[in-house]
Amino acid sequence: MSDLRREILDRARHLMVEDGYAHLSMRKIAAAVGCSATSIYLHFESKDALVHALIDEGFERLNARLQEAAEAHADPAERLGALARAYIRFGLENPEYYEVMFLLHPERMARYPVESYRRARRNLELIAEALEAGAADGTRAAAPTDVAAHVHWAAMHGVVSLLLARRVDVRVPEEAIVEAAVRYATEGLRTASVG
Repeated sequence: MSDLRREILDRARHLMVEDGYAHLSMRKIAAAVGCSATSIYLHFESKDALVHALIDEGFERLNARLQEAAEAHADPAERLGALARAYIRFGLENPEYYEVMFLLHPERMARYPVESYRRARRNLELIAEALEAGAADGTRAAAPTDVAAHVHWAAMHGVVSLLLARRVDVRVPEEAIVEAAVRYATEGLRTASVG
């Protein structure tokens, strides 16, 4: 990746989180990078293509974290917990990516490309695979894994969103919240029938 393309992506990500999608423009990005808007168009055909590239990059980084967590644990319950921790840690350590990936709600952005969506879905499939392995060895309820995977993801997303927004009681340590969320999500899916 060229240095200019990297700088464009980094500045655009920061500006979008700071000012919102509606206020992001190629001209603003160019001013922040110190190049012309024309130079940006050499790398991205539109603002939406640039935003999609940021989303893609975020999902690739998240997938690398989740793959590492999944590969480190053969036991399905341990793998599910490791996936939850990796997901939460990714979100808390990469707040700008997380916001671009999950929290921005642009009204008129071009639809996220289907092939990119399929690649992003690999992250959810890692959770589903851990749940299926748990159902196969009898440690998880035999529930529809697609529903259970979404419930697990929603729990982890809620933790990340609340912690990033600083909407939790500051007297409760962040690590205690993370570990409790991981425990409740994985234990709840151990016995609960979802769907």
